[in-house]
Amino acid sequence: MSMNVSNVDNLLAQMRAAVAVAQGQPAPAAKATSGADFANVLKNSLDGVNQAQHQAEDMQKAFVLGDDKVSLSDTMIAMQKADISFKTAVQVRNKMVAAYNDIMNMQV
Repeated sequence: MSMNVSNVDNLLAQMRAAVAVAQGQPAPAAKATSGADFANVLKNSLDGVNQAQHQAEDMQKAFVLGDDKVSLSDTMIAMQKADISFKTAVQVRNKMVAAYNDIMNMQV
């Protein structure tokens, strides 16, 4: 996934603001951001995972069909990259669900 540091910082700031509001505190002043919101960051990350999976699948098909431009090692590397990016996306989802549950279970 291609989530850069400023996008992660923006996500953390949004989560901190949500926690502050849930605890009855005034929301912290928003910093000037580059305009990337959580939904866009999430969509771009999932699109990257999807693209990696499609690329790996295309390379597998080309290798099986005997395309001499595609090597076994390149195909295996593409498959591993797709697998790692998918596993990362699943872990991020799990952490987001856990954070959501923690916020929802806070006493107001």
